[in-house]
Amino acid sequence: MNLNPSTQLSLFEHKEIFNHLYKLYKNDNLPNKILLSGEKGIGKSTFAYHLINFVLSENEEFPYDYEKNIIDCNNKSYKLIQNKSNPNFQLIDVLQDKKNIDINQIRELIINLNKSSFNKKKRFVLIDNIELLNLNSVNALLKILEEPNENINFILINNNRRVLPTLKSRCLNFKVFLTKDQSIRIVNHLLNDDINTIINDKLFNYYSTPGKLLKLIKLSKEYNLDLANADLNTTLTTILKDKIYKKDKSLIDIIYSFIELYFRNNISSKNISLLKSYHYFLEKINNTKIYNLDEETLFMEFEDKILNG
Repeated sequence: MNLNPSTQLSLFEHKEIFNHLYKLYKNDNLPNKILLSGEKGIGKSTFAYHLINFVLSENEEFPYDYEKNIIDCNNKSYKLIQNKSNPNFQLIDVLQDKKNIDINQIRELIINLNKSSFNKKKRFVLIDNIELLNLNSVNALLKILEEPNENINFILINNNRRVLPTLKSRCLNFKVFLTKDQSIRIVNHLLNDDINTIINDKLFNYYSTPGKLLKLIKLSKEYNLDLANADLNTTLTTILKDKIYKKDKSLIDIIYSFIELYFRNNISSKNISLLKSYHYFLEKINNTKIYNLDEETLFMEFEDKILNG
């Protein structure tokens, strides 16, 4: 199952924001610093790649299909991005086995941006997971955001985590979101199937994003989990007991959602102790996300006090 945003040729939702930026671009008013904020897995990166391809392929053979929001895989810009050789595009993200975007990545970016462009096209810098910029990286980035070189556009992606106000204030911020029905439609499109036949609908709720649902399906295949018939308690116990999240970090956000869903399903006005535990773990989850803390302690405590309590 391919979940790489750079290879998603169709954009199924977010048309309103896309249309807004399309009009700005056509009027030569496209902001050169855009911040896309929203839950992880709702398609912010996919949206960014589509916007970038639309601009870069405009005068190419096989340009972006604006009416259908489809990238033509035959256009030159798309091929160059896939080959990591597009002179008008640069991606900054957390390197494998790293927890933060290192300042050396930003320094290398600055060097590349100071080089002359090979053509007159706009140049795009896509910085994913900006909440994982460390303080030194942010400070270095702020300098080039304040006075970017001519024709350079920054698209920053934040997964609803804490971002320094000095960074946020320099960008035009777009809040990106999906309804539960929109998320299900996207997944069904990508699978060409009905997700309700694969996953018990009690395992997802209003804040389940397409990314989370697709990773859940991937999880079920890799570990032979029958998610069509499994309940929430069984699924949570299996994932935490076997520490599957240590093998695949992408499961962490799914577990956070499962924990909140567990409390929502079991809390009642008569069960005051569980209500207190809910607020306690909700705060721990929030702090773990914001400050990029170790999640294993939280999961072990939830397993011990709630699932096995």
